[in-house]
Amino acid sequence: MNGPVLGLVVASTVLGLMGTDLVLPAVPFLPEALGGDPAQAQLVLAAYVAGTCAGLLAYGALGDRFATGRLVAVSLLGTAAVSAACAATDGIGPLIVLRALQGAVAAGPAVFAPGIVRALFDQTSAVRALGLLGSIEALAPALAPILGAWLLALGGWRLPFMAIAAAALALAAAIGTTGALPQVGRRPRGGYAHLLRDPSFLRYALSHAFVLGGLLTFVFGMPAVFVRALGGSLADFITMQVCGIASFMLAANLAGGLAGRFGAERVIAAGTGLAALGAAAMLVYGALGGTDPLAIAALFVPINAGLGLRGPPGFYRAVLAAHGDDARGSALVVLAILAVTAGGTAAAAPLIEQGLVPLAAIALGFHLMAALCLAALPRLRESEG
Repeated sequence: MNGPVLGLVVASTVLGLMGTDLVLPAVPFLPEALGGDPAQAQLVLAAYVAGTCAGLLAYGALGDRFATGRLVAVSLLGTAAVSAACAATDGIGPLIVLRALQGAVAAGPAVFAPGIVRALFDQTSAVRALGLLGSIEALAPALAPILGAWLLALGGWRLPFMAIAAAALALAAAIGTTGALPQVGRRPRGGYAHLLRDPSFLRYALSHAFVLGGLLTFVFGMPAVFVRALGGSLADFITMQVCGIASFMLAANLAGGLAGRFGAERVIAAGTGLAALGAAAMLVYGALGGTDPLAIAALFVPINAGLGLRGPPGFYRAVLAAHGDDARGSALVVLAILAVTAGGTAAAAPLIEQGLVPLAAIALGFHLMAALCLAALPRLRESEG
């Protein structure tokens, strides 16, 4: 019985992530369809991420007052309504505003998913289920743009928004009619401020956010870079994504065994370093005038492999460092990822037609900040891990 419920939780959480990635391939074509310029089109992505940041904190507060199942259903219904409004808009300015609202209302499942999993399973099964959830969440940014490119080719830029609306409505109906979601536990002595003062939690949360946020900033900008700056096409972007998916999956499947053999901290450090080296190589290639899509795809491999290595043990240790306040801890990790991504995407927006160098430089800067977090902040005590 818990399997179908977990499926609803995973699908609802991934839908929130796809709100950015499914729309991503349409971004280079929005100025021609709705007016504006490439920088404004990039803000369609940044607005959604920024809205999600606000929504995470709001749902965290509402969770102390309302039933979990009701909040998740309301979040999905709101996502359906705002997504339909996005599909109906005729201007780039209104679309940016609606995207911020869409991100805010869609954030609910990401806040409650870890607590729901803890309520559904015993400790051993919950760890496995959280690992599955984390793996799917990490793969969504790579897989959703491929589906988004297919929807764009099939029905234009409005179709991805319509698909999100339909999926959200179906999930809300399934959750509302079954009443299957358990109530997430409430911890009156928990709080965001306590976690934000914990240097060990910040070590894992921020380092994970900088690595993943740097990668996502790069991914969000590359469709426009390929199409507008490098004279390529969305097929080049898809090739790059496929290489990233394959390298991430291989590294993520190896991460558990490597952590058991060499220790989680070494694997986290190695993955962070590998991602930084990949971003540095990408920056050098761009600075030398490189434009070959296959070379870019090859250089994208170590960035994804680094995330795959450090992602599972890094996120797990962030949850451990929350000391039982799993829902707020997970919300803050996701919030940090989205805040880094929003900042990076907004910073890259006015530079998007300058080619590969600005995106690679921003990604490298974030990866170096992740390494600084690992070097400067204390590790979780082994007795706690």
